[in-house]
Amino acid sequence: MQIAVLGAGSMGHGIAQVSATAGHDVVLRDVEDDLVEDGLEGIRENLQGGVDRDKLTEDEMAAALERIEGTTDLEAAVADADLVIEAVPEDMDLKQQVFSAVEDATGEDTVIASNTSSLSVTEMASALENPERAVGLHFFNPPHIMDLVEIIIAEQTDEQTEEFAIDYVRDIEKEDVVVRDTAGFATSRLGLALGLEAIRMVEQGVASPADIDEGMEIGYGHPMGPIELTDHVGLDVRLHIAEYLREELGERFKPPQSLRRKVRAGKLGKKTGEGYYVWEDGERVGTSGDWDE
Repeated sequence: MQIAVLGAGSMGHGIAQVSATAGHDVVLRDVEDDLVEDGLEGIRENLQGGVDRDKLTEDEMAAALERIEGTTDLEAAVADADLVIEAVPEDMDLKQQVFSAVEDATGEDTVIASNTSSLSVTEMASALENPERAVGLHFFNPPHIMDLVEIIIAEQTDEQTEEFAIDYVRDIEKEDVVVRDTAGFATSRLGLALGLEAIRMVEQGVASPADIDEGMEIGYGHPMGPIELTDHVGLDVRLHIAEYLREELGERFKPPQSLRRKVRAGKLGKKTGEGYYVWEDGERVGTSGDWDE
């Protein structure tokens, strides 16, 4: 297929990478040349890491890179696409604008998907004249490592689009779960509930962030504890989603005060060097505050 990915950040370039590795031709688009090049460089680094770990060959890496091109031109990116996946920031107005612009530049058979982790795909689809082509494809970060894609079925999504989405996810060798469009879907809703409660436990002095995380990793088999995951996702992202789910689902999603304080202080997690942990060169080196590792 011809696939367009809109947004070259960590999610966007990861989605482009797994699509190209599976044999699809991909156009990666962002609003500035530097952002596009950063995304392409991220793909090259990820693929090289795969070669270094014997996950793929040099020839497979070269073939995947050959299938990817970058651009800042939205119309050119989507003109021939069978599937368009937006991975722009989590803002409903922005996503609706992107959906509408994509529809104006594509044929009626093009499937338009959102990588949103929590926002209503039904509301996004309402910006389309042909909303039955809309679907959610919620990849997990980083897309080239994580196996799951949550497929969100909007109120308008037709059976053909749903089947298309399932076929695509399986074709790129990911595991799919299909959910109806509700606030937070299934995975974000449950994952956020666990993360917020873990932060409250830290606030109450129940245990250190490291011990809470280790308890969930060892005791429940989680690959990463809920507080470290919050640092990876970004405290600002977690706060935004929590406020949205609080509005939609009630007070049980009220953000903890320490989450608000850290976001106000610019301590957003791994991307800024400090959240609930301290980070250097992408590695966890300590715990923020009075807790020892």
